[in-house]
Amino acid sequence: MTIKSNEIASLIKEQIKNYSHKVETNDVGTVVTVGDGIASVYGLDKAMLSELLIFPHDVYGMVMNLNEDSVGAILFGNDSLIEEGDIVKRTHKVVEVPVGDALLGRVVNALGHPIDGLGEIKYEKTRPIERIAPGVMTRKSVDTPLETGIKAIDSMIPIGRGQRELIIGDRQTGKTAIAIDTIINQKGKDVLCVYVAIGQKNSSVVQLVEKLKEHDAMSYTTVVSATAAELAPLQYIAPYAGVTMAEEWMEKGKDVLIVYDDLSKHAVAYRTLSLLLKRSPGREAYPGDVFYLHSRLLERACRLSKEYGGGSITALPIIETQAGDITAYIPTNVISITDGQIFLQTELFNSGQRPAIDSGLSVSRVGSAAQFKCVKAVSKSLKIELANFHELQAFAQFGSDLDDSTKKILKHGAILMEVLKQKQYDARTFVEQTIEIYTAQLRVMDDLETSEVNKFLEGLMVSLKKDYSKVLDDIYETKILSKENEDILTEAIKKYKEAYSN
Repeated sequence: MTIKSNEIASLIKEQIKNYSHKVETNDVGTVVTVGDGIASVYGLDKAMLSELLIFPHDVYGMVMNLNEDSVGAILFGNDSLIEEGDIVKRTHKVVEVPVGDALLGRVVNALGHPIDGLGEIKYEKTRPIERIAPGVMTRKSVDTPLETGIKAIDSMIPIGRGQRELIIGDRQTGKTAIAIDTIINQKGKDVLCVYVAIGQKNSSVVQLVEKLKEHDAMSYTTVVSATAAELAPLQYIAPYAGVTMAEEWMEKGKDVLIVYDDLSKHAVAYRTLSLLLKRSPGREAYPGDVFYLHSRLLERACRLSKEYGGGSITALPIIETQAGDITAYIPTNVISITDGQIFLQTELFNSGQRPAIDSGLSVSRVGSAAQFKCVKAVSKSLKIELANFHELQAFAQFGSDLDDSTKKILKHGAILMEVLKQKQYDARTFVEQTIEIYTAQLRVMDDLETSEVNKFLEGLMVSLKKDYSKVLDDIYETKILSKENEDILTEAIKKYKEAYSN
């Protein structure tokens, strides 16, 4: 019996066709190239985007690029320990950070590990740092104020719980000061806080933590720190780690305030990684997906409806501008994502106005819906009056002869600017803000020197607390300035003015 060659060929073909042995997926890869905090790994065919990888010497990495024949990973440790040919293992888990109340009062790095020397954090749960933002149907409209304690903000640019309000301005204009004052003012208001430091100096973060401790604010605050000395991958994941911690509390029905300080440095860290991963650069050398970088982060701040927990995350991202240019690439990106911005002007800061808020360029797109009615009632014309003042102030520089009505507008505007001045760590309750702005609107201080304004207001508040405490308590309880209380206050303020003048 002879077997023909064509039969042998067809037999082999049939066997190959029916060969059903499953090849095991490789959970182990090999380092092809490494350097600048980036590793190219061959052999991890089934790796997921954002998956955590384990390199030798306990160095961790995260998958950022899924190429046809390799994966690009960013390293969270010293890349000088890694060499070509080293074995890399998959963990089958995306990068996660610890969450829960154990993090309150602690300073952690971008991976959630403690760096404050207070021992390990006994957490019970972790969450992945990347998550799709809550959908429209799970959200509720913003209607509760987040009090900053800063007169200029709470009156003209109010922030609601669940809002995203950008703080923008040149360096050294008081951006972080506003964020810190807001965190300190949440004491006793049932709001938890997360402060994310991206690309800051170590000494700045230490000073900030000391200030929070001094004002007893660390008990409800978590600080996530990825300083300038740390690797770009850690600076890149820090804000996502921070919002992940905040989401855990939000879903339990709590209100959370998160500060990203600052997203300019975050975009620079991402640009560094993208260029090292050989992604195509676009405008100003940023990759094309730099908008998505911040939109997917800030969209996670919202207010949930009762069925989904009823909590909220209020985001205060900070952006640093160059020479006041808010039309640059990253500032315009973040302005288009957020619900308004607080613009700090260098000229105002240098002239002694603190906080140096430009009332013309600053806006809150949802906050007025959440503003206390008493504050809203006394401050509704504030922005227009300040706009008139600034316009005439610029005009008055060119002419010496001014008519009486112009002089009145300039004098009243100068008084308003003085009323809105406020030292750091000197928060005002909404009742105090209502009375101070109402006093300015009565124009009883227009004949005073600007240097006397704050002294006058301090004395007035002492007098009102002593003799009209019932009226103040009523405003505090109802959040409304009733006609009856308005009349009593008007009389009391005029009476105090007479005594002050004499």
